[in-house]
Amino acid sequence: MDRSEFMEGLRGGFPVMVSAAPFGALFGAVAVANGQTIAEATLMSATVFAGASQLVGIELFGHKVQPWLIVLSVLAVNFRHILYSAAIARFIRHFSPLEKFLTFYVLTDPQFAQTVQRGETGRKVTFAWYAGFAVIIYFPWLVMTALGGVSGRLIGDPKIIGLDVLLPIYFMALVMGFRRKPNFIPIVAVSAIASVLALQFVGSPWHVSIGAIAGIVLAALLPVEKQAVTAPSVEQEA
Repeated sequence: MDRSEFMEGLRGGFPVMVSAAPFGALFGAVAVANGQTIAEATLMSATVFAGASQLVGIELFGHKVQPWLIVLSVLAVNFRHILYSAAIARFIRHFSPLEKFLTFYVLTDPQFAQTVQRGETGRKVTFAWYAGFAVIIYFPWLVMTALGGVSGRLIGDPKIIGLDVLLPIYFMALVMGFRRKPNFIPIVAVSAIASVLALQFVGSPWHVSIGAIAGIVLAALLPVEKQAVTAPSVEQEA
């Protein structure tokens, strides 16, 4: 494994780790409050590794909802990962079968965005880089889940100290990183409107998938504009 590529991945994933860590702790606290042990909460973080769907799942567990509904709800939240996998497939064709399995296992929103940006600016997506980016997010997520389970109610509501804005801000930055793509504004607008309406009339977590599907449908219907080939910007390489 290329050490320099791995270290570059670590540096790229560090800001994500900082913004995601409080939510790992929050999940640990919520999970223990809903009857899970610290070990069970940490195991869920290790196997599911998706903050939003973990919180949805654990809340449903706490209300003793039917297992099939829990699975369906988690699938609704994580449906976008199917699209992520298809989108990055062209950049990881050279990965071995085992590397591809690990790649999709740790695929997250920021990992997807950075992989696409790296690939589309002509830089090779190496497994060493991908692994470095993932490792610095994955293992602190597990540690923070355990710490959250230990501290329990001491964490409280992240809104009180403003932690709830960290991930939304980061995700907004990820979206804006694609702002030069053809048809960016209408697709994002339709996706956002559909998601808000779905939240009001259908409810969570279905608004996530509905908003994504609305954006995909519009993207498929709109003509693709040809972009001039330009050198990658500093922002894209950051």
